[in-house]
Amino acid sequence: MLVVIRGAGDIATGIALRLHRAGIHLILTDLPQPTAVRRTVCFSEAIRLGEVQVEDVTARLAHSPQEALELTRQGTVAVLADPDGACISALKPDGLVDAILAKKNLGTRKDMAPVVIGVGPGFTAGVDCHAAVETMRGHTLGRVLYTGSPIPNTGVPGNIGGYTVERVLRAPADGIFEPKLEIGALVKAGEVAGMVNGQPMLCTIDGCLRGLLQAGVPVHTGMKSGDIDPRCKPEHCLTASDKALAVGGGVLEALLHFSQALEG
Repeated sequence: MLVVIRGAGDIATGIALRLHRAGIHLILTDLPQPTAVRRTVCFSEAIRLGEVQVEDVTARLAHSPQEALELTRQGTVAVLADPDGACISALKPDGLVDAILAKKNLGTRKDMAPVVIGVGPGFTAGVDCHAAVETMRGHTLGRVLYTGSPIPNTGVPGNIGGYTVERVLRAPADGIFEPKLEIGALVKAGEVAGMVNGQPMLCTIDGCLRGLLQAGVPVHTGMKSGDIDPRCKPEHCLTASDKALAVGGGVLEALLHFSQALEG
């Protein structure tokens, strides 16, 4: 079974880990200059570095759909710089997962593959996808919807350690991002995590710097550029989150639910 995942950030990578371990061949797509902040657990880093390992799974950059297919035959997760999903028509995958997490549908259609799964807000099962998976933290996280839509975006990040909006670091200005700390660092509120156009991006709470943009990324004022985990466990920076794996379990369930269609 071949599945294309649109997006290669931390949630998409958690999905990929679950599917890869279940024996599914995977190709992920993302921006030529990815903007994921939890880079230590994102297969999108393969676009920048050529190869990346998350937990026990390796992903490599492919330069064409044909090269991506060859990598999957070798048991490697392939990553393409293809934000528009142009490779999908050439690859003709059995399944397509939209895990861009844009809070809206950026062009995925139900007719793009035998099984199409939308992740998070912006999708309606039975309309633009065959199934949708809930991404809101709480009782329904990871639940598969075969009709209807996930909970609409609230604009408030999930609660971790008693913090929501406070744990997200946002660019203080338009410009090019320049990190001043490393992911995994234990930080105090007020420390400078990065600079943009001469303005500091300050840590908002005490904790572990779980995510930070790489140097050279163009940002705009208010753009998510970092993430602090108040639980202060640097080892969490190296493994997929509970949320990512829960969502991944939902995607795997949906694929298995439609397995007869895939086999047909």
